[in-house]
Amino acid sequence: MKARHKRMILVGVAILGVGAAASMALSALKSNIAYFFSPSQVLAGESPKDAVFRVGGLVVDHSLKRQEDGLTVRFNVTDNAGTVPVSYTGILPDLFGEGQGVVAKGRIGGDGVFYADEVLAKHDESYMPPEVADTLKTAQAENLVESTGKSLAPAAQTVAQ
Repeated sequence: MKARHKRMILVGVAILGVGAAASMALSALKSNIAYFFSPSQVLAGESPKDAVFRVGGLVVDHSLKRQEDGLTVRFNVTDNAGTVPVSYTGILPDLFGEGQGVVAKGRIGGDGVFYADEVLAKHDESYMPPEVADTLKTAQAENLVESTGKSLAPAAQTVAQ
């Protein structure tokens, strides 16, 4: 065998190795992806039925209910166009509250309740997760809701005058 043929075989084996490594990395990443959906998208059936995803919006006032076990909490999340009931078992973040922005990660159950594995609350009074702000702005722009009177822009994007 000539040296040229040996190099071609080596290059071919290297390409196959890189391809195999890339496919394994992509399959590992695919299993960890959690897409974001608004409550109105969840109600429209656009969310996956058998996969983990994130839902976000504002916690509806007076919807927070604690179950008898002390750890399970049920509340509603809205984008002012649709409302999704959420159930979470665990300790909620300190900044979690009614009327505040929230993003929950989990699955939708057969009963239409979103069962969250993780709940994230906003940082401070003026911050809102970008996905939630975009969803609320879109719903408001489509005249699906009336203005809530709250600023939907994240604090980092406001301009100091």
